[in-house]
Amino acid sequence: MSQQPDDRVLGFPAFPPSRRRGGGRPARWWARAWLAASEDTLLSRDLLTRGRRYANAGQVGSITITPGQATAPVHDGDPDAPHRTSVLVEPLTDGEWDRFLDRAASRAGYVAGLLARDLPRELVSALEDAGVRLAPGIADLVPECSCPDSGFGCVHAAALCYQVGWLLDPDPFRLLLLRGRGERELLAELPHRTADGWAGHACAADAVASDPARPAQPGVPAAHAYAQPVPPLPPPPPRPAPVGSLEPPVAAAAARARALLQGDGGAGSVTQ
Repeated sequence: MSQQPDDRVLGFPAFPPSRRRGGGRPARWWARAWLAASEDTLLSRDLLTRGRRYANAGQVGSITITPGQATAPVHDGDPDAPHRTSVLVEPLTDGEWDRFLDRAASRAGYVAGLLARDLPRELVSALEDAGVRLAPGIADLVPECSCPDSGFGCVHAAALCYQVGWLLDPDPFRLLLLRGRGERELLAELPHRTADGWAGHACAADAVASDPARPAQPGVPAAHAYAQPVPPLPPPPPRPAPVGSLEPPVAAAAARARALLQGDGGAGSVTQ
């Protein structure tokens, strides 16, 4: 029996030099949150500028993402003399993952979003209400490097943070891996958290488990995962039987009311 690759260790080839890549911000909110946390952590404007320049120039080698950290060699211009650089992130606890899975499985739309490689804002709000924060905030990132400036003044860590943001943009499961768990184990667990065992949709998790080398994009479109045939409309209800005209009793009631208002009749004159 062949052993499946461990999806808790993801490797990505080095980005080639590109002046255009660093010109815009990531499109997805979780990647923007990562970069905001990186820039809040590495407070020096000069450091951030130099780190972005290193990232755009392709001075970061292949990046490895594992639970709790992203690691890569980063050089100062000599690829044969790189520094080993890491950015550490606190993984979620087992209790926080339980709450994540319970909330994610509570609505079909949340599962559909994950299968479409999205983190729905409504799910994130529900998680925050449950005390689970996915995107790192200020002071949540810890840079480490083999260079003399290791720590919060390290340009190599700044460059790595920018490129990790590029990697997170198309696929939120990379952020979830940084937070501690891989894609296959999460998708395999979701059906067990639903009332119906995710009936009819467990095949999506099975596909991930059976084909770990599948490309990250575009994933399983939500429209395919959750589209159901529309049943035919029921026949219209039978028309009600005709009833007698309401005009006579309405007219009689109006006459009695007029008599009461004019003082021509008392309460006893109104028949029951």
